[in-house]
Amino acid sequence: MLSSLSGNKAGALLMLLGMAAFAANDAIGKWLVADYGVAQVILLRSLAALVMMAPFLMRGGRMIARLSAAPRPRLQALRAVCATAEVFCFYLAVFYMPLADVMAFWMAAPIYVVAISPFLLGERVGARTWGAVAVGFVGVLILLAPSLQVSGPGVVFALLGTMAFAGIMLLGRSLRETPDRDLVLFQLGAAAIAGLVLAPFDWTPLRSGGDLALLFLLGVVATMAHMLVTRALKLADASVVAPLQYSLLVWGALFGFTVFGDVPAPGMALGAALIVGSGLIVLRRPPRRPAGDGA
Repeated sequence: MLSSLSGNKAGALLMLLGMAAFAANDAIGKWLVADYGVAQVILLRSLAALVMMAPFLMRGGRMIARLSAAPRPRLQALRAVCATAEVFCFYLAVFYMPLADVMAFWMAAPIYVVAISPFLLGERVGARTWGAVAVGFVGVLILLAPSLQVSGPGVVFALLGTMAFAGIMLLGRSLRETPDRDLVLFQLGAAAIAGLVLAPFDWTPLRSGGDLALLFLLGVVATMAHMLVTRALKLADASVVAPLQYSLLVWGALFGFTVFGDVPAPGMALGAALIVGSGLIVLRRPPRRPAGDGA
């Protein structure tokens, strides 16, 4: 089927499927952290993902050799730490908050990246883009207002998680020469180690084989989502597929209502709309030279 589609159409289809897979992954995770510790869920999720990724990871040679040969090891380690913090914060946030609300916070991460990039990466940002960033922050504040009244801890974890996600995106720009499979390996490995260290302090015996199957399904679905999105970005122009990430909000609202009975707060739609609108403007901005570059 994909072979009959153009690169952009095939990439768009894969991106939409990837977002649906991410939403399913997030819904399964929210379901599981209601009964099991976050570290326990992340440990088993990471192990399942590593098992599924093993054939792809082995193609690049011995894992230990790739670890030692990875470029810019300090940045690799920092990215792995950010990725681990991000996934912990996400599952802690969905424990306290509706799924769609948490996803809306995560959609603001590209806005943070644009706001930080002039200071860390020396990129120039025009007045129009700064205006879009301001609108995005207004959207975040609208989301914060009702959430703070209902679930303060969830908001804290959501804000920390989105900052960690923005860190992943910023560091990814400096690690473009690292193969995707190696970035996935470092990310999953760091999460598994953190889960292994922390899970014994909050371990709950598995209640059924169904729960064990869900825990491993979580890793499988997450891996599929990453693979779909990675392939989509290789087949299609980023400007075509990147805006489709906002379909995650639709899936989040759908899963939140049908599975958990979550009814979005009155300001959630408005806040999410402002974030999406500002994100689309940011995505459409032309690439700019770093400050100080010559003509």
